[in-house]
Amino acid sequence: MNEYVYSLSISGRLTLEMHSLNNEGGEGNQILTRTVTLVTPEGEVHKVNAISGDMFKHIQAEHFYLLAREQGLPLCDGCRVFDSARILKDSQFMSTLSGRGQSDEATIDALLARCALDDTEGTLIARGARSIPRKSTVEFSWTVGLPEKVRTESYFHVRYARERAGEEQTEQPIFHRPASSGVYATVATLELARIGFNDISQRYAVDEEERQQRYAALLRSVLYTYVEPNGAMRSTQNPHIWHFEGVVTVSRGLLPAPSVSPLADDYRHQVRRIAAALDAEGTRLSVHEFNSLADFAHIMQDFIENTRPYTLFAKRGG
Repeated sequence: MNEYVYSLSISGRLTLEMHSLNNEGGEGNQILTRTVTLVTPEGEVHKVNAISGDMFKHIQAEHFYLLAREQGLPLCDGCRVFDSARILKDSQFMSTLSGRGQSDEATIDALLARCALDDTEGTLIARGARSIPRKSTVEFSWTVGLPEKVRTESYFHVRYARERAGEEQTEQPIFHRPASSGVYATVATLELARIGFNDISQRYAVDEEERQQRYAALLRSVLYTYVEPNGAMRSTQNPHIWHFEGVVTVSRGLLPAPSVSPLADDYRHQVRRIAAALDAEGTRLSVHEFNSLADFAHIMQDFIENTRPYTLFAKRGG
């Protein structure tokens, strides 16, 4: 396990059938699907179905939480019960902020040591006039339908109730539920070198063994996000994941792992060209193409088993 990964990006086209993962609420008896506006380089305007980055981030965070619980990674009191307030629900930790003696640097050190979820997913420590951010190490784009390659239709549903003799008939409300199918563009970026890293002090607050455990759990949680994309209405509209294709770009040095929006038909070619321009020797950037969800799973599993997180500003042994 001698390869060190600085950052990793995923650019892909995900084909989902008959899903309703992200909606905007309801109007009367009609559930409204989420749509966004895209403008092509030629200036054409398209309204398409979309799944927000917030939804994918929540899916990934839940997978990470379950892995952290299983592997015994440290979690604050809030994250231990998957509370959205996270570290703010940890009374012991928050009591340290009441005084004025602890610096922001020391607070982030304590946060990183105390909770793997707050470390990887990011949080905002806010109490009174103090506000100390911890930036996430993983970012998701909106997952948006390709123009002319996504469709949403509405389907009639009714809640049936058995009529009983001598009793007033139970109401049977009707409603309309959307289902979307199509090809979706998705992008994710992982700043793996920042796991356990205090951005204020520019030092690591956890040891290498702990960083390795969080690193493996983070990569695995991203893999699980695409294998099992949780979301709305999955009890009766669990999406068919038909196809997943794209590229995983990996940086092994102080270079960003490039990504290009899969809204562009030539996105894989562009990613390869950018990687070649940034790393002419071909020693610090690698591009791994995949043409199925199975290919993607094998690529990610290989990195989980055979790589380590890059260490900033320090020499690494062989």
